[in-house]
Amino acid sequence: MSRILVSAPKTAKAGEIVDIRAMIAHPMETGYRMGPNGQAIPRKIIRHFACDYDGEEVFAAEFHPAMSANPFVAFSTVATRSGALTFRWTDDDGKVETASAEIAVS
Repeated sequence: MSRILVSAPKTAKAGEIVDIRAMIAHPMETGYRMGPNGQAIPRKIIRHFACDYDGEEVFAAEFHPAMSANPFVAFSTVATRSGALTFRWTDDDGKVETASAEIAVS
């Protein structure tokens, strides 16, 4: 399991713009480097990131080999209702890492 950090406000007023931040610890191996045995190190990168707010996708990004290790994503959304923010990272092998945070809207 990867180390994941997410930052989202615990509370917000309806209609307020909230900042969301997410990071996952991942080496993001490009597949272009050579290992100590002279063979290319197999590519393994996070390909897709998405965030759902109470079941509705509010942000998504596709990553490519030029993305740095431990990708950090920051975006904003409008607080409309109380619910869960669900974060998903998918790598080349189809492995999915998830995290979530709750937001209470008044």
